[in-house]
Amino acid sequence: MRFINALNATVWSAFALASAASAQSEVEPSREAAYAEIARLPAFEGVWQPDWPAIAQLRAAEGAAPLTEQAREAIDAFNAAKASGENLQTEGANCMPTGMPGVMRYPYPIEFIYSPGKVNIVIETHSQLRQIFTDGRDLPADPDFLFNGNSIGHWEGETLVVDTIGFSPLISLLSGLHPTPQTTMHERIYLENPEKLVIDTTITDPALFTEPFTTTVSYRLEPDWDLREYICQENNRDAADEDGRPSMNLGFDELD
Repeated sequence: MRFINALNATVWSAFALASAASAQSEVEPSREAAYAEIARLPAFEGVWQPDWPAIAQLRAAEGAAPLTEQAREAIDAFNAAKASGENLQTEGANCMPTGMPGVMRYPYPIEFIYSPGKVNIVIETHSQLRQIFTDGRDLPADPDFLFNGNSIGHWEGETLVVDTIGFSPLISLLSGLHPTPQTTMHERIYLENPEKLVIDTTITDPALFTEPFTTTVSYRLEPDWDLREYICQENNRDAADEDGRPSMNLGFDELD
């Protein structure tokens, strides 16, 4: 009987260990399996440069944004201050990161890098990293207010669908217009062809926009490019002239 009990204990122990290992493998796939899954994702990897015609169209669309009265008053006050000679620019002129959505629209390249459960976007300007989590987590109920927000994504076929909330009030959605705690962004990122990446961005905030505001920007693949180091503080000379108007002193006069 003692032998049988010992045998039963051994069998049940082995069964328990096998069950635990099986459960763990279901929750945490192996490293090989995780990267095999990445290999099946659309070919976003690589360095992409914004298309200049797309940026021009974007600026025109921003000028026709469906603003609420509150938002229009904020932008008008910002523009009036500039017109009166105040040295007003967005904080990006003083080396503050622009934040979303501007971080995706700099005239400098970006690079997509996949890792398990996450899409990483490296932005050359300010040497920034944007993280989009695709591991099934929910958007945070009480998000920190971040320059690039808190981004959660999922795949719909070949399209990466991203929802972002929790934006720092220091960023500008448009020149002179800052987000509120209710600001949300919805992106659809996809390849129009192997060398053209498209991002549709919809901003929703009933305090700022009378309806969801959608813009589109596209990028071209630059397979021979590498991202460069970008340290804004190294050469930051945002200034004002003798009349208080925005100016850029590059220091050349001092070299004469």
